[in-house]
Amino acid sequence: MSPLDPTPSHTVGPFYGYALPFPGGGEIAPFGHPDTITVHGYVLDGEGGPVPDALIEVWGPGPDGELPRKGGSMRRDPVTGGFLGRNGVDFTGFGRVPTDADGHWTVRTLRPGRRGANAPYLSLCVFARGLTHHLFTRAYLPEPAGAGATDPLLASLPPARAATLVARPEPHRPEPHRTYRFDIRLQGEDETVFLEFA
Repeated sequence: MSPLDPTPSHTVGPFYGYALPFPGGGEIAPFGHPDTITVHGYVLDGEGGPVPDALIEVWGPGPDGELPRKGGSMRRDPVTGGFLGRNGVDFTGFGRVPTDADGHWTVRTLRPGRRGANAPYLSLCVFARGLTHHLFTRAYLPEPAGAGATDPLLASLPPARAATLVARPEPHRPEPHRTYRFDIRLQGEDETVFLEFA
């Protein structure tokens, strides 16, 4: 009996869009929490065009750098079993949002704290049409000058590549240092660094 040749993977989208997003998927921070930040951006293809049917998953620690150990924060309708949204109190560190027609996505979460030698970051997973596997990346939040230089991943990359992993603060917003932009470029010039996990 001869071994079979492997077959290629199917693409990961866009058929997931009707089932995976849920109400309040981007509202990760508890309502009114003082450490809430907004992270938003665009998913762009190799030509710089928007990807309107991508899905972004976000995971992150709390301000103390610890990963949440609480159960889910989702509420269900007792009659239909459908999702009603989050309870607005518990922080699980997880969110899932689709991109809109312009490829834009937004989450509101707690500012992540440092974990050991790692600079503060959010972990992101990207699902999009044409991808045979989902993609993993990180969105680092800027720290005082030079503080991120000690992060093992950022330090291992050439500066231009490391820059694709750093979210930009938006000082023109009413509350500076609470809103960050992080664009995800799937291919082409300034392609975002993606990570592989064995």
